[in-house]
Amino acid sequence: MLTSKLKLLMAGILVVTSVQIIYLVIRFNSLLSQQESLRQIRKVDYARVKENEEELQKEKQRLIKEHEKIIEEQKQKILEQQKQHEQQQKEFERQKEEYAKEKQRQQEEQQQQQRKQHHNNPGNGLFGLPKNIAQQAGLQGLVPELANMMPNMNDLMGDMANPLQDVDINDMLNDNAGGDDNARPKRALMSGIGEGGKPGHIQTSSLSREERRAYDQGWKDNAFNQYLSDRISLHRSLPDARDPTCRLLQYADDLPEASVIITFHNEAWSVLLRSVHSILDRSPEHLIKEIILSDDFSDREHLHGPLEEYMKDLPKVKIVRNKKREGLIRTRLLGYSVATGSVLIFLDSHIECATGWLEPLLDRIKDNPTTSVTPVIDTIDDDTFQFKFSPASSTQVGGFDWSLTFTWHAIPEAERRRRNYKDYVPVRSPTMAGGLFAINKDFFTHIGTYDSGMDIWGGENLEISFRIWMCGGTLETAPCSHVGHIFRKKSPYTWPGNTNVVKKNNVRMAEVWLDEFKVYYYDRINNDLGYYGDVSERKALRRRLQCHDFKWYLLNVYPELFVPGEALASGQIKNIRKPFCLDAKTNYGFKPNPVISYHCHGLGGNQYWMLTKESEIFRDYGCFDYNDEGLLIYPCHKSGGTQSWLHRSDKTIYHPASNRCITLSYDTSRITMEICTGEENQQWEWNKGQHRGPRRN
Repeated sequence: MLTSKLKLLMAGILVVTSVQIIYLVIRFNSLLSQQESLRQIRKVDYARVKENEEELQKEKQRLIKEHEKIIEEQKQKILEQQKQHEQQQKEFERQKEEYAKEKQRQQEEQQQQQRKQHHNNPGNGLFGLPKNIAQQAGLQGLVPELANMMPNMNDLMGDMANPLQDVDINDMLNDNAGGDDNARPKRALMSGIGEGGKPGHIQTSSLSREERRAYDQGWKDNAFNQYLSDRISLHRSLPDARDPTCRLLQYADDLPEASVIITFHNEAWSVLLRSVHSILDRSPEHLIKEIILSDDFSDREHLHGPLEEYMKDLPKVKIVRNKKREGLIRTRLLGYSVATGSVLIFLDSHIECATGWLEPLLDRIKDNPTTSVTPVIDTIDDDTFQFKFSPASSTQVGGFDWSLTFTWHAIPEAERRRRNYKDYVPVRSPTMAGGLFAINKDFFTHIGTYDSGMDIWGGENLEISFRIWMCGGTLETAPCSHVGHIFRKKSPYTWPGNTNVVKKNNVRMAEVWLDEFKVYYYDRINNDLGYYGDVSERKALRRRLQCHDFKWYLLNVYPELFVPGEALASGQIKNIRKPFCLDAKTNYGFKPNPVISYHCHGLGGNQYWMLTKESEIFRDYGCFDYNDEGLLIYPCHKSGGTQSWLHRSDKTIYHPASNRCITLSYDTSRITMEICTGEENQQWEWNKGQHRGPRRN
C-alpha cells in the first residue's frame, strides 16, 4: 500500500519536473530568439546611423562649398562696387571742378553787373531789389553770404545742419535767363532746393530770431511758405510727367499767339516772378504775344517801382494797374482791355507751367475757336512747394451742386466712351474751376466777356461755364497740358465792405442763366436774395445770342447732376420732441463728416437734405452712411446697403441694413442709431412728396 502511494508521488514529481524542464527549455529558446532579434536590430540601426552620418557629412561639405562660393561672389560684388564708386567719385570730382569753374565764371559776370548796377544805383540788394524793399518782400531771412554772393563751391555745399543747405545761389540770382524750351538749352534737373519739383524743407529750429520772424511773416502775409519760396530758383526745373503719348504729339506750326493775363494783389515777389518765368521758360517764344500783369491795387512796395524795373528786362511783360480795389473779375477785364493776342490765357499769380503746357491749349482753339480749354491743374504744396503731378488717367471734370459751389468729379462713363478710353484725348467738362483757362479773344468778346457787375471773385467760373456751353461753345480739359497751382488753405486778403459777394454773384448768375431751376439755389439760401444789382444787360445779352435754356444744359451737358425736383422728400429733417435738426457738412469725398444735432435754423445749408428714389439721404454728393464708425456723411456709392434709408409712416427714419432708427439723444447733444421704438426722439418731420421745383424731364 505504502509502495503504491510512493510510486504515485514519484510519478507526480516526475511529471512536474518534466513540465518545468519543458518550460525552461521553451523559455531559454525564446530568450535566444529575442537576443538574436536584438542583434539584428542593432546591426540594422548601426547601419542606418552610419549611413545618416555619411549623408550629414556630405551635406555639411556641400553647404561649406556653397557658403565659400557665396562669400567669393560677395567679395567680387564688393570689389565691383568699390570700382564703380571710385569711377563715380572721379566723375563727380570732374563735374564738381567744371561746375566750380562755371560758377566762378558766372560770379565774375554777376560781379561785373553788380559793379555797373551799383555805380548807377548803389542801393540795390537781392534779386535786383532795393535793400529796404527786399526786407519788405520777405527776403531779409537769407543768410548774409547770399547778399555778398557766395565766392566758392564749398559755401554752396554748406553745413548739413544749415537749413539753407540746398540753396542754388546762381539760380536764385540769375533772374534774366528767360527764353523757351526751343530757343535755349533745356535745363537738367538740378540738385538745389525745390529742383525737379521736389519738396523743400526749412529747419525752423536752426533759424535765427530774425529769420524766424521772416518765416512767420511770410505765412501771415501770403498763407503759404514764402520763406521757402524765396530760396527756390525762379527758374527751377520740373520733370516732364506728361502721358507718354502726349510727348509724341505734333502740333501745327501756325498755332495762334496768346496773351497771358495774370491778375495779382499783394503777391509774394518770388512766387509772382516764378509764375512769369515758368511761362517764358516753357513756351515757344513765337506763341507768347505778351504777358500782362494786371494789378488789383497792390500796396506792397516791391510790386511797384521794383517790379517795373525788373520787368524792363522782359520785353514781353507789361503791367497794368487798377486805381482802386476791384477784385478778380474786373481786374481780369482790365488785362483783357489791353490784350492783343488772338487767344487769351487767364492764369493766377501763384502758378508754375510745366513742359508742353501751352501747345495743347492753342491747338484745340485753332481747331475750333468756340472751344475753351483748361489745363490739368496740378497741386503745388503750400508748405514744401512740391509739384504734385496728376496722371492723365486721373483727369477729372468740373461740376457744381445746388449751392452753386464748384466740384470735381471723375469722368462720366459716356464721356470715356466718346474718347475711346484714351487718356490723352481732351475731355468735355460741364464747368471749370476758373483760375486757369484759355479762350479765343473774339469768342470771349462775342459771349459777353465777364459780368462786370460781379464783385471781387466767386461764381464767375460757373457763370462763364454755363455761358460757354449755352451760347454755342464747348468747354474742355486738355490732359496733355499741366499747370501747377498753390492751393492755400485760407485767403490772406481782406475785402472792402462786409457784403457777401459770393451770394451776390451767384444770385446774379441764377437770375440770368438758371431759368426756373434757380429755385433750388434759392432754397439753399432760404430765399434771402439780398441786393444783387441790375442784370437787365446780361439778360439782353442772352436774348441777343439766342442761347439755349438751362434745361438743355442739364440734359445735354450735365445729365449726371441730380435735380431736386426728382426727390421724394427735401428740406430740413426736424425732430418731433425738440426743435433740433440733422446737420452735417459735405466734402465731396475728401473727408467723412459726422451727422450731428443742431438747433433748426431754417436757412438750409448744412440742414438741407433730399431723399432719392434710390432711398439715399443726400446733399451735394454726400450720403448718410451708417457703419461701425457711426452715422456719417460719405460719398454716395449708389449701391444701397449702408446708404439705404426709409422715412416710414410713423415718422421714423429706418436703416434696413442694421435694423435701427436715427435717434436724438435725450440731452439733444448727439445723434445715435438705436433699436426702433417709435418714441418721439426717433420721429422726424420731413417735407414728403415731390419737390415744388422743376424737373429735367
